[in-house]
Amino acid sequence: MGNLKELIDKLENKRILSLEEFIELLSNFTEETSNYLFEKARNTSKKYFGNKIYTRGLIEFTNYCKNDCFYCGIRRSNVDVERYRLSKEDILNCCENGYELGFRTFVLQGGEDLHYSDDYIVEIVSEIKKRFPDTAITLSIGEKSYESYEKYYKAGADRYLLRHETANFKHYSMLHPENQTAKARQQCLRDLKKIGYQVGAGFMVGSPYQTIENIAEDLIFINDLQPQMVGIGPFIPHHATPFSDFPQGSLDMTLFLIGILRLMIPNLLIPATTALGTIDPNGREKGILAGANVVMPNLSPVKVRKQYLLYDNKICTGEEAAECRFCLANRMKKIGYELAVDRGDFVPLEK
Repeated sequence: MGNLKELIDKLENKRILSLEEFIELLSNFTEETSNYLFEKARNTSKKYFGNKIYTRGLIEFTNYCKNDCFYCGIRRSNVDVERYRLSKEDILNCCENGYELGFRTFVLQGGEDLHYSDDYIVEIVSEIKKRFPDTAITLSIGEKSYESYEKYYKAGADRYLLRHETANFKHYSMLHPENQTAKARQQCLRDLKKIGYQVGAGFMVGSPYQTIENIAEDLIFINDLQPQMVGIGPFIPHHATPFSDFPQGSLDMTLFLIGILRLMIPNLLIPATTALGTIDPNGREKGILAGANVVMPNLSPVKVRKQYLLYDNKICTGEEAAECRFCLANRMKKIGYELAVDRGDFVPLEK
């Protein structure tokens, strides 16, 4: 393990490795290597955040999507999906419920649904900020123009989640139809940063055709972009997609990558994702113990949750928001952490 341990030490000190060093680390890590990394990642996380885990109230407000990504359960071609849209009042009710439960960040996530015009999104964001001025608003609604992003930002949106999915252009083309490109996706991320958003990138671990080199390229890309948030989770197949027969991503690799990200960007906001909890009953706890520091309980109305299935067997689709919140609080407490009741903004490192 000597050389791998040295690479982890180097990562901790330099906050980056070469492509070849990342490949070596990702190709050869063992349980012992992982435990060495996780201890460093936990210590780093506690240095910047203490034992606080930030919560984001997730509102999945539409499962209509104009795109046809090959891995996604709500892709346009899936005719078996029961589609839904939440109205502005529905969304505000979710926020009110969440606010009473202690949430100070709301994440509005949906497919790329043209029903929600720029003006409508601005109206929704403005109203949330008017009613709940001490909250942060995160949007996760896909690729838009610079002008659209700017309008949302001026209306009060603080953060934007847009997974880059894969930094490798060829690999990206294997996951999407021809009209979607890695170049366009990466330009969106650059636009968001330029406007002033706290930006979230990320990728699926074990997505179809992904290589270790692709993952190493993702890490280099993330280091270059320097986002404020990175969401990674294991690929989980959905039965009604072209990738239904591909194997799911590795829990061990996902956790190892969370540890790497924590050392690479020490103050990064990293969620322990629902997908982690879906492939392992203690997946979210394991994510926290590997260096993650965010959880995202679902505030969406229970009646629509089973319709927002990007992958099969998603957890928490039948729980009320309060159940989900208190269940997570107890789970975090058992491993020595507590859910924070504040916006949980990204804090830049002192120079």
